[in-house]
Amino acid sequence: MAMKKPDDTAQSVQRIKVGMTGLAVVMLLIGLASAIFSSASGDGPVTVAGGAKADLVANQVLSNDAAADREPLAELGIAPSTTGNSAAADTAKP
Repeated sequence: MAMKKPDDTAQSVQRIKVGMTGLAVVMLLIGLASAIFSSASGDGPVTVAGGAKADLVANQVLSNDAAADREPLAELGIAPSTTGNSAAADTAKP
């Protein structure tokens, strides 16, 4: 068995130090990113003066079942209507 040279031992120790330092830096970055994302997700919703209130908007949408039959694009004239209003469409044609 050949004995290691002192340079080989020093090089191995240097590689281990660099590897451990790199591992520590990666773990530190992961911890920092985790702290940032957890603090950002813990914030409450931002309320703007004069803005829409989420609970009121949600209640309006749930209580407005008649709006499900409406076609907003057809009302604006962007898309043709898919409902059975063929009689109204026939009278509008020249």
